[in-house]
Amino acid sequence: MAATYKPVLWNKHKRIYDVVVGLGVALYLAIFVAVGMATADSADTSIEILSISALGACAFLMLHIVLAIGPLARLSTKFLPLLYNRRHLGVSLFVVAAAHATFATVWYHGFGVLNPLVSLFVSNPRYDAIGAFPFESLGAFALVVLFLMAATSHDFWLNNLSPAVWKTLHMLIYPAYGAGVLHVLLGAASGHGGSPLYVWAVGVGFAIIAGLHFTAAIVQSGRDRAQAKALADGWIDAGLAEAIPEKRARIVLAPSGAQIAIFRYDAKVSAVSNMCAHQMGPLGEGCIVDGLVTCPWHGWQYDPTTGRSPPPYTERVDTFAVRIENGRVLVNPKPNAKGAPATPAAIG
Repeated sequence: MAATYKPVLWNKHKRIYDVVVGLGVALYLAIFVAVGMATADSADTSIEILSISALGACAFLMLHIVLAIGPLARLSTKFLPLLYNRRHLGVSLFVVAAAHATFATVWYHGFGVLNPLVSLFVSNPRYDAIGAFPFESLGAFALVVLFLMAATSHDFWLNNLSPAVWKTLHMLIYPAYGAGVLHVLLGAASGHGGSPLYVWAVGVGFAIIAGLHFTAAIVQSGRDRAQAKALADGWIDAGLAEAIPEKRARIVLAPSGAQIAIFRYDAKVSAVSNMCAHQMGPLGEGCIVDGLVTCPWHGWQYDPTTGRSPPPYTERVDTFAVRIENGRVLVNPKPNAKGAPATPAAIG
């Protein structure tokens, strides 16, 4: 979080995250090519084709990891460290996918009379045939989405596109995933998919991603229903104060549908909107840093008692009145005016 636009700065945790991602990608590619060279018929499979396949498989695996982090973090707080720097993984995903696309385009379309990109889109017009479908176009669509997400990840674009537009762009990752699945399956149907193992791997991956999202939705729905029923005199019963982890939050659902993040810190609790003013990130999945609620997505901060960002920033989020009765936290679902002070409730 900065008052002016400046290059992205890396701290110790981001460096470790990036090193792990880089080593993981290099190790995956090396193992893939080595196993391919050891098991494939050298007359049918060259190092170039294995490298293209390795890059594509690695990008597809990384896409599954990106999509799995969100629901995993909602099912268990142990996965939150992966969520905090997920943007780094997304940029790395685009780099690997772009390398796959570039290598494949040059290898299959770079030795003709047409420009390789022109050849890529005009050499096969069979959109009416599954067995000969131009699956490359689906991969191109997915790559464009990944590029847009990576290119607009800096705060300059987030602020100028507006949170709503950026959120819409962010959700295009799901159509991109669908295009990626079809890219692999139709590539196999066209005779370019390599081993039938790829098809089974795609099926298993899709089942895992769909299952994680479905499970997270069911769990969250159960939490929301329980919270909606736990009303006391118009206030929401958010459970025991001592059960909220120190400098962390519990998220509850107001009857209006708004999510409220209740933070416990320094023997007291405060409640703010769960939606960050920057990019609508989940504040309740962040923590208290130096006395300020810190968004897990991009580090934007707010005073838990006023909902205001520290100077020179001017962003504000809603605050909510809280009280503690018999050790249980009660929160008023009606928000205070943005920036209005809300007295914390003392524990004890």
